[in-house]
Amino acid sequence: MDIIAALEPWVPHLLLLSLSLTAFLVLCLPIRYTPPKDRKVRVVVLVLGDIGRSPRMQYHALSIARKGGLVDLVGYNDTLPRPELLANPSVQIRALKAPPKILDTSTPLKFVLFAPFKAAYQLFSLLYMLLYTIPPTTEFLLLQNPPAIPTLVVAKIVSLLRGQKVVVDWHNFGYSILQMKLKQHPIVWVTKLYEIIFGRGAYANFTVTHSMNHHLRESWGIKTRTHTLYDRPPVHFQPFTASERASFLHSHPTTAPFADKILSGRTKLLLSSTSWTPDEDFSIFLSALLEYDRRTGAENFLHPNSVPDVLAVITGKGPLREAYLSRLADLEFQAVAIKSVWLEAEDYPKMIACADLGVSLHTSSSGMDLPMKVVDLFGVGVPVAAVRFACVGELVKEHENGVTFETADDLAGTLVRLFNPRKTKELETLKAGAMKETLERWDDNWDKIAAPVFGL
Repeated sequence: MDIIAALEPWVPHLLLLSLSLTAFLVLCLPIRYTPPKDRKVRVVVLVLGDIGRSPRMQYHALSIARKGGLVDLVGYNDTLPRPELLANPSVQIRALKAPPKILDTSTPLKFVLFAPFKAAYQLFSLLYMLLYTIPPTTEFLLLQNPPAIPTLVVAKIVSLLRGQKVVVDWHNFGYSILQMKLKQHPIVWVTKLYEIIFGRGAYANFTVTHSMNHHLRESWGIKTRTHTLYDRPPVHFQPFTASERASFLHSHPTTAPFADKILSGRTKLLLSSTSWTPDEDFSIFLSALLEYDRRTGAENFLHPNSVPDVLAVITGKGPLREAYLSRLADLEFQAVAIKSVWLEAEDYPKMIACADLGVSLHTSSSGMDLPMKVVDLFGVGVPVAAVRFACVGELVKEHENGVTFETADDLAGTLVRLFNPRKTKELETLKAGAMKETLERWDDNWDKIAAPVFGL
């Protein structure tokens, strides 16, 4: 009784505080989805990464805008996106602020120490953007997975608070990429459980392969509609005519010194686009080029100029790039030249269109995604030699549009065989198969599979 009597004078104040706090929380609640008066579909396309280095999500944004929708493209604005994206009035890029550099998670130790803080930073920055910055007329949230943390839980929160429909575009599995860094660490299995739990319940899902589609439905128990949306090249990836090829080879500083030999067939242009990550074993490519150089040197010693030289152009950025370039500096070649370049968006399709053969080193951490670089090469009609893994056959048809290999010796033998000037039929057959792939384009595939999901 004494306590109640003592608190009695404070009751009005406590009641006022409680009501004020309740009112504050209510006012802080985001506005739920409100259908727009113009009835235009509005979609948030979320990339928790560099927008400019996320081609599939850029293509999603362009496709939505092309079909009459409005797009808020959310992500890090480190690399310049495609020019047609920047010029499109229906697409608004909303840049996220990158986490502080102190939260770097590039090594296993740094990951264990800083990953929770980095995830928390990203969680709050995403929630602020999606709950309070994005207009309430936004009906759909299309997000890329991976990364799964924290995007999947953010999507769940946004869906509950704003009533938006979540569509997950499964490029791979976040836990499988983490497993490459942390091996069998318990964090990997916690991440997998998180991905399974929060990956369920989306309005719809896209996957990059049938294998992944089947896995989500049968192994993870995802019941909502799930569509296989293969990567296909957009219209700006086109084969070159002979004159266009000659013009670009002579004009670009990387290829200009070799242009005449490439055009005459005395040098073959080999191209590999890599993200310089652990799921692409670049040492296989290096070892294969060393073996090709050895075999070519021996053959040309006995029969001068009987086997062509190789110019290997390697494009892309990534964490392992400097380590491999340092290793390259210590190697000596006679018949092989290697150039590592970063190509701007408008030059990349042109460079790969000049190649005689592309090489894909992608192995897939899950075994269920496909290398988009191969799609790019097929878009310009260039055949591919790709590392063999579980579902690569969904894209690379053996001896039709490309070949597969497992070891450096396999790849070296493939290069010697395909570049043999006395036996050109196999490479010509692969080239014809790759040219057939140019007929299947992103827009047609997207309109058939993805557009109905968004009501477009």
